[in-house]
Amino acid sequence: MTKISDLHKKWMKDPEYRKEYDALEEEFALIAEVAKARLRAGLSQAELAKRMNTTQSTIARLESGRGKPSTRTLSRFAKATGHRLKISFEPVKVKKGGRGR
Repeated sequence: MTKISDLHKKWMKDPEYRKEYDALEEEFALIAEVAKARLRAGLSQAELAKRMNTTQSTIARLESGRGKPSTRTLSRFAKATGHRLKISFEPVKVKKGGRGR
């Protein structure tokens, strides 16, 4: 049986696959940060939902990456987990002969 990690390594050699995979990097990073913040706060999804006056399923969607949260939602999330929301812009690495992403 083939491991998914082996398939991923193989597929990363395909320029189209790599381009699409790289395009999702920011989304994956946001999902990971959201989950880490909740865990650092020691809250279950249900407890966090109660603090945010929403439902556990909304928190699950937020952590799964289904949909893009607004900055207002992220601010409420940060406050409910005892964090400060920080948004930054970072320069894009320009590839030779290109203009960035």
